[in-house]
Amino acid sequence: MEHVIDIPKTRKEYMEEILRLKKEKNAVLLAHYYQEADIQDLADYVGDSLGLSRKAAETDADIIVFAGVHFMAETAKIINPNKKVILPDLNAGCSLADSAQPGPFKEFVDAHPDHIVVTYINCTAEIKAMSDIICTSSNAVDIINSIPKDQKIICAPDRNLGEYLIHQTGRDLLLWDGACMVHEAFAMDKILDLHKEHPKAKFIAHPESTQNILRISAFVGSTEKLLNFVQEDDSEEFIIATEAGILHEMQKRVPHKKLIAAPAKDDNTCACSECHYMKMNTLEKLYACLKNELPEVDVPEDIRKKALVPLERMLDLSK
Repeated sequence: MEHVIDIPKTRKEYMEEILRLKKEKNAVLLAHYYQEADIQDLADYVGDSLGLSRKAAETDADIIVFAGVHFMAETAKIINPNKKVILPDLNAGCSLADSAQPGPFKEFVDAHPDHIVVTYINCTAEIKAMSDIICTSSNAVDIINSIPKDQKIICAPDRNLGEYLIHQTGRDLLLWDGACMVHEAFAMDKILDLHKEHPKAKFIAHPESTQNILRISAFVGSTEKLLNFVQEDDSEEFIIATEAGILHEMQKRVPHKKLIAAPAKDDNTCACSECHYMKMNTLEKLYACLKNELPEVDVPEDIRKKALVPLERMLDLSK
């Protein structure tokens, strides 16, 4: 007998229907740490960009549901051309990816033919197709260090991550001038005031943050490394400078510790820095996406093939 249900009315009903549809359609739900808490709890895997790329490469599901932003779903499609990849909201973009448009970026690359192009995964398929190797914040230092010392390097699109890599590796990197609006939104004066209220708290930050934020950080690392740090460090309090969605998974891992989101420049309801693109995905949209298997994310085959090469290089180097 065919399963019949009215449109869910409560969050619990939405969650039950999402789980049912996921099983019925042999779909895997991949979610980024910056998604809302209920979506993270429903996911088959929650991770950062590197972890999500690995899981996308490994899955035997028929459908990949990507609860993240558009470039992440594109990456899954590049790796899995024969699988259906769907995204709850096609408008879930990325300010950092938007900061590198194909036309100007091609001109930049063409103007420096003696440079190889290392591109942060937070970029579009077109930009990946112009790259020699992809990196994430988890493996960027290792990727740069794997390149011969005499080889000139373009590092794009995040200038903050690029400056961090210059300090970490000692390399003279040519940077593209892009940035993530979430990680540029932290307010130094509010952070210092917050630290006065919590003098024992360790301040930790993501390398997409600006250099003044990184300079005062006790630890700088990717989303996954920040998670590991709060688990392994002896401190009982932390102020965390990255998108506030990470606190959900962090608190699950260290329920006995006090976790505080670093404040943003703008006053908002959470007093933190949130990515409005990440939060465009909701339970309601996730349900409709699974039910209708739409909207689907696709990548033109010529671009997909070119973009796959630097992605596979990254995955090979990150094993």
